Amino acid sequence: MRAALRRVGAGSWPARALQHAPRPRCGGTGPAPAQRCWSCGSALPGAEGPPRFCPGCRALQPPGPRPDLFRLMACERSFRVDAQQLQRRFRSLQRAVHPDRFGQRPPEEQYYSEQHSSLINKAYQTLLNPLSRGIYLLELHGMEPAQETDCDADSMFLVEIMEINEKLAESKSDDILEEIDTLIKVKQEELTREVAAAFERDDLQEAKKLLAKMKYFANLEDKLKNKKIPS
Repeated sequence: MRAALRRVGAGSWPARALQHAPRPRCGGTGPAPAQRCWSCGSALPGAEGPPRFCPGCRALQPPGPRPDLFRLMACERSFRVDAQQLQRRFRSLQRAVHPDRFGQRPPEEQYYSEQHSSLINKAYQTLLNPLSRGIYLLELHGMEPAQETDCDADSMFLVEIMEINEKLAESKSDDILEEIDTLIKVKQEELTREVAAAFERDDLQEAKKLLAKMKYFANLEDKLKNKKIPS
């Protein structure tokens, strides 16, 4: 279907869908014009949260260019999230916009449902994981993503990481690997609590440094998963 969508010409549905899109305003301080449904041209209520359906024809509208993942998942913009609430919201949204529900709808809606479904998956995975959630919060605050080099000044931490790496590289025992796995989980839980506290006191630089440490442990987790034990 996607290949067919790419082949359609200028008079196709993408062009039609843009007919009612709000046009850029040149100057002025008045209110922006109401967005309109790509299908019937009805004005769309500005307060309705994503995903939006036209109040007139009930057509699914396209996702916005830079959606707020917290708003999409009905969460406060906070490092602390309710995982069960997040999962319920995820399932509810997927039931509403999953492409299987739009198989008999126009190509526009089929395409938009795919976009929404992909966006909802991304939002769920981003907010569920503490590391990606913290990095996204930094992005919303206009900060650069946390890099591992952000904690290079903490020599004791780097020594600890090096020792775990060496132990992981040399280990050929399931028991030792289980021990390393437990250690990594404990460290990640400690860092998660510290990151939450840093965000709550608006110490974004400290949160960034702690997220950089979490990246190190995330890399160790990946190495642990890929570690092969001879049978």
